Amino acid sequence: MTPIVKAILDKYESDNPGVKTNLARILMQGQLGGTGKLLILPVDQGFEHGPARSFAINPAGYDPHYHYQLAIDAGLSAYAAPLGPLEAGAATFAGQIPTILKLNSSNSWATTNDQAVTATVADALRLGCAAIGFTIYPGSDTIFEQMEEIRELSAEAKAVGITTVIWSYPRGGKLSKEGELALDVGAYAAHMAALLGAHIIKVKLPTAHIEQDEARKAYEGTDWSNQADRVRHVVQSCFAGRRIVVFSGGASKGAADIYQDARDILAGGGNGSIIGRNSFQRPREDALELLGRIIRIYKGEE
Repeated sequence: MTPIVKAILDKYESDNPGVKTNLARILMQGQLGGTGKLLILPVDQGFEHGPARSFAINPAGYDPHYHYQLAIDAGLSAYAAPLGPLEAGAATFAGQIPTILKLNSSNSWATTNDQAVTATVADALRLGCAAIGFTIYPGSDTIFEQMEEIRELSAEAKAVGITTVIWSYPRGGKLSKEGELALDVGAYAAHMAALLGAHIIKVKLPTAHIEQDEARKAYEGTDWSNQADRVRHVVQSCFAGRRIVVFSGGASKGAADIYQDARDILAGGGNGSIIGRNSFQRPREDALELLGRIIRIYKGEE
């Protein structure tokens, strides 16, 4: 346990020793262990986009063992996936890396912004997971049901010592497409996840666009063109940095953009990245090189 990790755990004042132990498992794992920074591999894209769109570009990715091994060999903080992939490698990789069981998922054919609950807290216990993961869609017509679902699942997880990670992705309702990544909307979405009791909050990097007319006055007079400043505002919105905030890698992009995102997250006080397609869709050696450089950036080595 490092002083940095101890200070983070101290901010979770109501949590029992089991939750803090599992949070520490993630914070102390891999090459970023003890730094307070995280780099997590999420592989739920098979549900969201389909197998060919997710893995045909790098066919090794059809095998769940590939992702476990990639996360371990890259020295990542955790591996997040739905029930099936975690079950497929649970015995082979037991104890080698903290896992996050994604409890809800959707598919690319759905016409509503909603997800089905596809796994349970009991599954997370059975598989030795350090955390559960859950997606909410602030702005959607189904957000209130999603809030009630994660309220119950998070309470159950905390009672048995498991950490909660909330993916908070604004979409639907009155939001424009541009508004899904707006600064005011992203900060609001991150704040909602904190309000719902998340230990780790996952959001997308926001743009400088301001979506809500009602919020525009609060953002006037400040230059939001710098991405690090936008990251800082999202972190501020999560109880002034009392909650861990990691940022999605987003759509496929070039390595230079990914490295710049990491530098901005570091400069803005974010806790790290959760990068899926931008890592596992690359050939293994390229993915290891990419992830290794992101780790060096978060360690302040370049």
